[in-house]
Amino acid sequence: MNFTELVDLASERVGGLVLYANDEFFAPKENLLKLSAPIFIEGKYTDNGKWMDGWESRRKRAPNLHELYDWCIVRLGLPGRVHGVIVDTSFFKGNYPAQCSIEACAMNANADAMQLISEAVGWAEILPRSPLQGDSRNAFEIKPTERISHLKLKIYPDGGIARLRVHGEVLSDWDRLISRNSEIDLAAIENGGRVIACSDMFFGHRHNLIMPGRAINMSDGWETKRRRGPGYDWSVIKLGRPGTIERLEVDTSWFKGNFPESFSFEASNTPELEPKDFSALDWKEVMPRTKLQAHTRHFFEDELIHIGVVTHVRFNIFPDGGVSRLRVFGRVKA
Repeated sequence: MNFTELVDLASERVGGLVLYANDEFFAPKENLLKLSAPIFIEGKYTDNGKWMDGWESRRKRAPNLHELYDWCIVRLGLPGRVHGVIVDTSFFKGNYPAQCSIEACAMNANADAMQLISEAVGWAEILPRSPLQGDSRNAFEIKPTERISHLKLKIYPDGGIARLRVHGEVLSDWDRLISRNSEIDLAAIENGGRVIACSDMFFGHRHNLIMPGRAINMSDGWETKRRRGPGYDWSVIKLGRPGTIERLEVDTSWFKGNFPESFSFEASNTPELEPKDFSALDWKEVMPRTKLQAHTRHFFEDELIHIGVVTHVRFNIFPDGGVSRLRVFGRVKA
C-alpha cells in the first residue's frame, strides 16, 4: 500500500502541534502542519522579508556550515506507527534546505517543550540525513516504527519547508480505553479505525468520514461523483478493535442538495487485516436501507440488528452523494 493512503498522524485537524523551533525568523513553525495546501502570494512581504507559507529559518553564516542545522519538535495528534513522511518544499526554490533528517520518541502526550528539548529524551533516528529537492513533495518511506508520540525534524543547514505530513497507523492506548468499561466509537480514527476502501471519493476523501469532531463545511466529508447508471457507492471500515455495535450516527451536515437518498449498513467478523475481495466477505445486515435527510444528524439504536462481534463494517449510500461523519458506537470485545 502507498503510505500516503494512511492517515496523517501529525495533522492539525487531529491535534498535531509544532511545539518548538530553534529559529522561525522568516516564517512561523505553525504553518508546517496546516491542513490547506501551501500557497504563494506574489509581492507579499513582512517586516523580516518575503512572506512564505511554511516554516523558514534565517541564513547561517559559519565556516562549518555543513555541520549545522535548524530543528523543530512536533507532537503527533495521534500517536502511532509511522510508515512514511512527506517533506513538502512547495514554492521554496532558492531557499529550501539541502537535506533533512527525522528523529522520534515516545513520551506522555502532555510533555511540554522544555521537557522535550531536555538531553534526557531518548530520540531515535527514523529518517537519516537525506537530500531534498526544492518546490517538491519529497516522499520518504520509513521502516514502520514502534508507537511514537513526537518527532524532531532537522533541516541542514537552514531554509524553508512548506508542509510536513506524517503518515501511519494509529496505535491507541487500548488498556486505558477498555478500563473505562464504556461505549466508544469503534470506527473513530483516534481509536484506530481506518476506511480501507471505497467505491469513489471524487469530491471528498474517505478518511473524512471518521475524523474527530463535526465537519466544518462540505469539503470536510466523504463525497462521491454523480452516478449515471445502476449501483450505489460504499466504503469499508476496519474497526480499531473487534466489538459489538450498539448505535450509529450518520451525519449529512452541509450536504443539502447532494446528500444520499438512503443508506444501509453491514458488518463482518473477518480477523484478516485487509481482505482483498470485500464482496466475498460474509456481510450481515445491521441496518436495512433507510432514508436520509439533508443537513441532518441521524441517530439509530433500536432499529439495529445485533449480530455479535464484528471487525469490519460496510457503509452503503444510495445512489451516491456526501456524508460528513459516520459514528459506530459499541463495546470492545473483552
